[in-house]
Amino acid sequence: MTRREQLEQLLAASPGDAFLQYAVAMTCLSDGQPAEAARRLADINQQHPDNVAAWFQRGKVLAQLGEEDDARSVINSGIAVARRVGDSHAEGEMRAFLDML
Repeated sequence: MTRREQLEQLLAASPGDAFLQYAVAMTCLSDGQPAEAARRLADINQQHPDNVAAWFQRGKVLAQLGEEDDARSVINSGIAVARRVGDSHAEGEMRAFLDML
């Protein structure tokens, strides 16, 4: 059984688990499926809007896919979330990434 299959099995047992959702999304990315990763990260953004890492990773994946306008929008949303939850480190990282786009 692959790592992704194992994670999918765990996620099926706990579908609302943000950590497992994120782990599956990142496994999709490492398996060469960035569009699937972006879709799963978007799901996390909807279900767990305070998950700063999901906003940042989704923006990075969208940029990788050449969807720079969408990436900017997602990163700006992530910056607002990071500011609201008090994660100044992530906010700074996202601002630096946005400057590179």
